[in-house]
Amino acid sequence: MMEKIIDCRGMVCPLPVVNAKKAAEELAAGDRLTVLVDNEVAVQNLQRFSSHKGYVSTGEKKGDKEYAVVMTITGEGAAPQPEEVDCHRDTRQKGMLVVLSGNTMGTGDPKLGAALMKAFVFALTKQDQLPETVLCYNTGAYLSCEGSEVLEDLKLLESEGVTVLTCGTCLDFYGIRDKLAVGGVTNMYEIVERMESAGHIVKP
Repeated sequence: MMEKIIDCRGMVCPLPVVNAKKAAEELAAGDRLTVLVDNEVAVQNLQRFSSHKGYVSTGEKKGDKEYAVVMTITGEGAAPQPEEVDCHRDTRQKGMLVVLSGNTMGTGDPKLGAALMKAFVFALTKQDQLPETVLCYNTGAYLSCEGSEVLEDLKLLESEGVTVLTCGTCLDFYGIRDKLAVGGVTNMYEIVERMESAGHIVKP
């Protein structure tokens, strides 16, 4: 068994994930990869990447601003999704990705744009086929935070099995990470991955 350690401390998102992916591709099944980072968000991003690839991972805080994520390479690729017993009909449309890149819809009067966005997300909850994923980035990050007029509708979508993800860099830029109220935090690596694999993208 080979063990490899890469130091990603001081790297900005999504470089820790990018470097971990490159290092993992050079390892064989059963080998271990340790990634050193300096923040909890990087730990979460790495563990999400590991889970997606089907690797077994653990995260450990070793000191002030020092974390280690240890991945055991399985060679099985993406982890299979477990079957769940659910009494509700799965209404999600596989491969449909909704991108909310702003807190308004269209260009022009901001009040009108905000009203249109509110109506759009509400209408989205009423569709027979729901999206598989909703991505929020740039000022769209405000939509998934406390005080958002579409927050309850996003929570409803999440309760129906829709994955709601918000750009972590955007949350930090606008200083609203602690206001996130629905879904999870994502990074540019995952955003690109989901866009590339989407059957089609809807962007209001």
